[in-house]
Amino acid sequence: MADAQQSVLVTGGAGYIGSHAVLALREGGYRVVVVDDLSTGRRELVPNDVPFIIGDVADQALISEVLRTHACTGVMHFAGSIVVPESVIDPLKYYANNTAASRNLIECCISESVEAFIFSSTAVVYGIPSVSPISETAETRPISPYGTSKLMTEWILRDVAAATDLRYAALRYFNVAGADPQGRSGQAGPNTTHLIRVACEVLSGKRESMEIFGTDYDTPDGTCIRDYVHVSDLIDAHVLALDHLLSKRQNLILNCGYGRGHSVRQVLDTAQSLSDRALSVRTSSRRDGDAPSLVADTSRLRDVLGWKPQYDDLKTIVETALAWERSN
Repeated sequence: MADAQQSVLVTGGAGYIGSHAVLALREGGYRVVVVDDLSTGRRELVPNDVPFIIGDVADQALISEVLRTHACTGVMHFAGSIVVPESVIDPLKYYANNTAASRNLIECCISESVEAFIFSSTAVVYGIPSVSPISETAETRPISPYGTSKLMTEWILRDVAAATDLRYAALRYFNVAGADPQGRSGQAGPNTTHLIRVACEVLSGKRESMEIFGTDYDTPDGTCIRDYVHVSDLIDAHVLALDHLLSKRQNLILNCGYGRGHSVRQVLDTAQSLSDRALSVRTSSRRDGDAPSLVADTSRLRDVLGWKPQYDDLKTIVETALAWERSN
């Protein structure tokens, strides 16, 4: 449990992953304050008694005031843009919302003596890896502006940590999915592109059909393979990483997945098995920026932080996502 006086700023705390972080931090004994511009987040996902500021993380005057007023010792940074194909079409949006905004936020953290910074990074920094599963020592060669924007922020954190007292953890997410098992939060933003949520929208009658993007990859069934991790397990890793930074003062770069991949078709078969409604699927061409397979080597996460996932099961992940979609 955290010291009751420790306060954490959660940027993007009204979004999918950020809102789960707010819940877990409170359960872990931290005080929490949220900054979110509500461009994709929903205010109702944040408990009413959590201080909530509508604003942009790139606004240094605002962020400095929040950090100072709430005496934040840590920051969890989730705010940003996350759609890989969109980043290929509009790269400047991603360098502004991800890299430049993060740089401004990090500068505020230095000025206000924040001790620990947890960064929401991505497996997309690996590009098309030459080995699988992927360890943190694999070469980083992103093939999309989204991946590059995240990797550039990792570099900023690396260099700042070498020059200051700020300590950081860059958590490289594989495919985050599912919803809070207690039904308190889930994916709720508009225009989703996440496979499991799209499938759940079809099964709950919110969409008529969905697409598989690419069926000619060099994989067993021709569709992309991803390492799906339940959002609640992912956030447990964040809280453990924060505890580690505050106690041991050691920087971390960690993969966040289960170390096991599932193809698009396997995911859709699992989703279909949970519903009587037909899952209407059509095939389309590949999307720009998609790698054939991304599966994590998670040994470092488990060894360094003692992380023990509770929801390491594809059916469980889809069940919680579907339950959330049906209730919202």
